[in-house]
Amino acid sequence: MGTIKMSGIIISESNLGDYDKMLTMLTPGLGKISCVAKGARRPKSALLAGTQLFCFGEYLMYKGANTYNINSCDTIEVFYNLRTDLDKLNTAIEITKIIRNVTEENENCYRILQLYLNTLYTLSETDKNLDLVDSIFKLKILCLLGFSPRINECVSCKENEDIRYFSIKDNGFKCGKCGGQDKGAISVSESTISAIKYIVLAPPKKLYSFNLKDESLEELKIIAKLYFQEKISL
Repeated sequence: MGTIKMSGIIISESNLGDYDKMLTMLTPGLGKISCVAKGARRPKSALLAGTQLFCFGEYLMYKGANTYNINSCDTIEVFYNLRTDLDKLNTAIEITKIIRNVTEENENCYRILQLYLNTLYTLSETDKNLDLVDSIFKLKILCLLGFSPRINECVSCKENEDIRYFSIKDNGFKCGKCGGQDKGAISVSESTISAIKYIVLAPPKKLYSFNLKDESLEELKIIAKLYFQEKISL
């Protein structure tokens, strides 16, 4: 195979030999791929900036027997602010672990890559509450993976009035009567209900365009955490 050009973001890096790097890159069309960047750890290497964790760029490479080999790269975004704020960095690392675990080789990852880039941008360039970003990301990635909760009616009786609960085991909202009979259902406020509906339906670029007050944020955190744990084993 000849050289190919593709966009991608580095989701893991490790040292290889004296000066090389072994990388994992998330690409829109090929999914998660392994790459070797020869000489990338040399101080004057042209690959130095483009082979760091979180770097998004255009890469020129060729396919070897087991991995891709990077010839050159044009950096698009490095999300520099993630490296200057420990809390932001830790959140980005946890989100990246999820990305690595839910993606595979040779699959179309365009929508997941889009979500990941939007999330890193929000973390890097805004002061959005980190718990809110994390919760939104977890719910949205579940939607992209086929675990979208049912949000238009009670999952039990199909009524769309008096929605008061979110059921982890039954994948969506429940009315006051049905939710009261579900010992595992979580009581939710109107603000949290609206937030969950927005996350499920929002276009990618507007996903992080809202805020929540403390009480509703705590409800969303609990739901996102438990629903994610229920659907994804990491």
